[in-house]
Amino acid sequence: MNAATTETSRFARYAQFALLVLAAGALFPIMYLRQNFEVSLIEALGITASDLGNLNFILGAVVAVSYIPSGILADRVQPRLLMSFSLLVVGALGFWMTTYPSLGALKIIYFGWGIAGGLCFWAAMLKAVKLMAASNEQGRFFGILDGGRGLVEAILASIAVLMFREMSTPQDAATIRMTPVLMLYSTTAVLLGIMVFFVVKDNPDAVISKAAREANRLATGSSLLKDLWLLLRMPQLWLVAGVMVIGQGLFFLTYSVSAYLQVNLGLTALAAGSITLSKLWMRPLGGFTIGFLADWYSREVVMAWLMVLASISLLSVIFLPLGGHIYLILPLVLVIGYLTYAIKGLYWSMLDFCPIPPHLTGLAIGVVSFLGYMPDTLLPLYDGFLSRNFDRAHSLKIYFISIAASGFIGAALCLWFRRINLRRLAA
Repeated sequence: MNAATTETSRFARYAQFALLVLAAGALFPIMYLRQNFEVSLIEALGITASDLGNLNFILGAVVAVSYIPSGILADRVQPRLLMSFSLLVVGALGFWMTTYPSLGALKIIYFGWGIAGGLCFWAAMLKAVKLMAASNEQGRFFGILDGGRGLVEAILASIAVLMFREMSTPQDAATIRMTPVLMLYSTTAVLLGIMVFFVVKDNPDAVISKAAREANRLATGSSLLKDLWLLLRMPQLWLVAGVMVIGQGLFFLTYSVSAYLQVNLGLTALAAGSITLSKLWMRPLGGFTIGFLADWYSREVVMAWLMVLASISLLSVIFLPLGGHIYLILPLVLVIGYLTYAIKGLYWSMLDFCPIPPHLTGLAIGVVSFLGYMPDTLLPLYDGFLSRNFDRAHSLKIYFISIAASGFIGAALCLWFRRINLRRLAA
């Protein structure tokens, strides 16, 4: 292969990766419109806050139970087809929502979003990125994936807020104000679904034919339970899942920074909100920079340092005499944002060091996702338990200290993971 052909191939790979980043950033925001438009969404749909909570529970529950099946599906169907289908379904359901249907229809929409995003998209997207990246590019690809997702979400959210403000007046009905926002996200998803279908190429390593799977099953006695057992006996996979649990916990803790600044440090809601909003722009910076550093040095060591520094930064919010000093709080919150987003962008790259058979890559992603994203479900329950048993100021302190301290355990798991892999490579 000559240099020009190699350069063309590299450009095509990067172009496909860029399209996947756009798709990943555009798929999920419409499902979680409550982040920026909760009140208007409730008014437009003619439902209560409790109804919206139930709809989001349906979405979250479907996504959670879809992680492992999504991995199985990603081992059997080309990621291009799954991702394209998912984007088209999400967009079509978004168009349906612009008709502001009944609560029963909304439950179908949120259930469909859960199936499209959880079952059809998640593992397929991660597997596609893993296969696109060379072994020495895993850190930067996954870092750019997460940072790029954050950048796309931030840009779309900014456009949506601008449309919400400029294309209507506060006196307009909520349906009039929300329709341009829903149309923006839905149209973007559909257009990207079409582009993914035609631009992203099938990867011959992504799936194994039915005949080959059957031959492998007969030769090895392989089955879903045996494949799961093979993965669950892999210590590296458990360590990746453990690192992800702690990393996701540290990230989830940042959702409560605004509350801590108001309740414990005396900031106004506007000041706290402005500080935590600025943190969102650390996601692309953290994802983009740390991925390259991890590829040049050592992913496990970089991850260990990130977790230690994130823990120290989060604990500093508790123990430093910050008072109401915004000029001290703002840089500290920005550092916390950078570190936690960097962790979030890096932990998937560690999967490349696990001795996973190629035909089980999707299943492994599903297993790790199921375990690793448990903090999203369990930490709100833990926070609620603390709030019921202590006043809010004390409950927030306990919540921060206990979760922040776990980062030191995460760092130890990273170094343990590195030690196991060095022994395996030396054997």
